[in-house]
Amino acid sequence: MIRRKFSLLSAWVVVMVASVVAGRALRPAAAAPKAYAIAEIDVTDMEAYRQYIAAVSPIVAEFGGRYLVRAGAVVAIEGEAPAGRFIVIEFPSMAVAKAFEASPEYLRIAPLRQRASRGRVFLVEGAPRR
Repeated sequence: MIRRKFSLLSAWVVVMVASVVAGRALRPAAAAPKAYAIAEIDVTDMEAYRQYIAAVSPIVAEFGGRYLVRAGAVVAIEGEAPAGRFIVIEFPSMAVAKAFEASPEYLRIAPLRQRASRGRVFLVEGAPRR
């Protein structure tokens, strides 16, 4: 009888430990933080810049990007507001954002933006996701 209780207790402990280990193994890893392409753009040739906008939007979508800010009103709270347009594009991760920037499709149209404007463009990694 004692042996049977001990065997049942042992089996219960093994099952509980296995459940905890399996639960940890099955739990998804923390997702990579999102990344953001941020641009301050001063347009010098609006017609050429419109060609760039038409060409870049489908490429952004192809890489899972979405526009969060696209030349909306900017209100300066501290310091000066950016001159011209301010753009924020969200990407699923920094790796995807870099792949977008380095893609042949984007590199083919980037000169349109560069000829039609002046500005700064940079990638920023978002806060870790849980």
